[in-house]
Amino acid sequence: MVLNSESKYPNRRAYVLKLRADATPQAFAGRLENLVTGRQHEFASVEELLASIASDLASADADGR
Repeated sequence: MVLNSESKYPNRRAYVLKLRADATPQAFAGRLENLVTGRQHEFASVEELLASIASDLASADADGR
């Protein structure tokens, strides 16, 4: 058996998702924070949350991580 040294779930892609107290499925809002970089993104919809994740992943790719 060969062990893969690269993690399937790297720490660089670990996030904390905080939803606002008044968030609902119709008014989804909160903050996303990358645990490694500390970058934070506020969002006011599911679409903005997904865009924040995509942006963070793209910046990690650009940084060569």
